[in-house]
Amino acid sequence: MKLIKTTLVALFALTACDNATPPAQQSAPPQVGIVTLKTQPLPIVSTLTGRTAAALTAEVRPQVSGIIQKRLFNEGDTVKAGQALYQIDPSSYQAAFDEADAALKQAQALVTSDCQKARRYALLVKDNGVSQQDADDAKSTCAQDTASVSAKQAARESARINLNWTRIASPIAGRIGISSVTPGALVTAEQTTALATVRGLDTMYVDLTRTSADLLQLRKQALSSNDSTLSVTLTLEDGSTYAQTGRLTLTEVAVDESTGSVTLRAVFPNPQQQLLPGMFVRALVNEGVMDDAILAPQQGITRDSKGNATALVVSKDNKVEQRSVETSDTYGDKWLVLKGLQNGDKLIVEGTDKVTPGTSVNAVEVQNNGGNA
Repeated sequence: MKLIKTTLVALFALTACDNATPPAQQSAPPQVGIVTLKTQPLPIVSTLTGRTAAALTAEVRPQVSGIIQKRLFNEGDTVKAGQALYQIDPSSYQAAFDEADAALKQAQALVTSDCQKARRYALLVKDNGVSQQDADDAKSTCAQDTASVSAKQAARESARINLNWTRIASPIAGRIGISSVTPGALVTAEQTTALATVRGLDTMYVDLTRTSADLLQLRKQALSSNDSTLSVTLTLEDGSTYAQTGRLTLTEVAVDESTGSVTLRAVFPNPQQQLLPGMFVRALVNEGVMDDAILAPQQGITRDSKGNATALVVSKDNKVEQRSVETSDTYGDKWLVLKGLQNGDKLIVEGTDKVTPGTSVNAVEVQNNGGNA
């Protein structure tokens, strides 16, 4: 009987062992490749397009009417300020000046005679040699003659100015372009068509355009300045680099409503006159230095269906977090991140398709990724 009980116990034990579930094996967390982000100083350089313009430009127009007698320059010459460019027939203006000069001399002669008479009458009236009325009349005549001399002097000066304007001079120094008139042409005072244009080419402006959105984003970056801040280098139309370095001197205070852009002006020396007005150029503008820039590898930044940039990072407890980030320009194979990532963040750059936010992961630093430079 005891043997039967022992056998039954053994059978029950074997059955229980057959029905038991084996213990589950815990799977290892997925492995992801990360880059640890570090802040660094970053020179911010913007690439803009624009056109050149002469720093000095003067359109030559006549200030009196008449017939052009001579053209006194060769087209394309370098001219000096005040150099004669055209000669208008001065005959009528010379006659007007001579007439005004004669009228002035006549008025001066009357002043000499009438004012001497007034002085004599002023002495005689004390001795009752002349009446007070005669003395007053003589004094009034002297004053009128003196005023007439002033008027005649002004008329002669006006005639002299008009006579001088028959010699049309260059208002500035520079290179003169094509003449729109030849000798024998009739020109009129203050006409709308310029006779020629003089441009000072020793210094050139480069007018650049930037969108107002770019300008707002740039101001978010809190740039520090240095000696080279706002220096500008040019790439010319043939792809060559202009040898001289310019400097940004002006940012327009209003946005162009039709284009949404802002105009910036840079000044360049042009000693060889290599730059000519109207040339299309590309400019690299040194905006300053971002002291604590974050550069993130492009493979670590993705965009959702709405175009918003996101990134996956590994937290201190080795779990995946999703961050919304704001990016700026690219520098090589990296994005400049303005918001959303910080110094020391572990950005996932490999294995992002294997994980979701909240997943525990095994983070391995990616080597030879170029660092954060």
